[in-house]
Amino acid sequence: MMHSDVLIVRAREGDKHAQGKLVEVWYKRIYNFSYKFFYDHDMAMEASQKTFISMHRNIAYLQDAARFRSWLYTIAVNCCREELRKRKSDKSVSLHDLGPGEHEDSYHWEKSGTRGENPERVLRQNELSDLLQECLMQLSEEQREVVIMKEYEGMKFREIAEALNLSENTVKSRMYYGLEALKRILERRKITQETIGYEL
Repeated sequence: MMHSDVLIVRAREGDKHAQGKLVEVWYKRIYNFSYKFFYDHDMAMEASQKTFISMHRNIAYLQDAARFRSWLYTIAVNCCREELRKRKSDKSVSLHDLGPGEHEDSYHWEKSGTRGENPERVLRQNELSDLLQECLMQLSEEQREVVIMKEYEGMKFREIAEALNLSENTVKSRMYYGLEALKRILERRKITQETIGYEL
């Protein structure tokens, strides 16, 4: 997943091949972030496409190659928010009305891992992942953004703060309250940490 600053510098200078490579490297991550945000394939695809269109248009203005990841997630978050506003406006649906879309290559909460295991266990893990996703959708938009970035995308608090234009303390606060809310939601559903194989 790591790429060199040289690739970003070339992309920033207008190298179309380098820009295409950045899309290759980051598309899956941005799609998965968007999918976790919406739990809807079509909306995730739309937000992802808009993210990379914006990346192409604006990468020349990126001053520090080392901040590419947080910069890209800033775009992704804004595209997700825009898509959510658009969908709510078009159909007047709440976030909780959104049903699961096609899963494609979406990451699940896979801290315990499922690859190479027997089909029954994989099926159960997938069912639990879907339950976790449904619980995630019950968080506020602000909490959900932070939890996805930290727990699924492995971003540092500093990077999340840069991406969301917030202080690190605000990010940590949203993370804390988001995880506490998830715990309460899981407890109401009688899902334990032992059941999911993951410690919140």
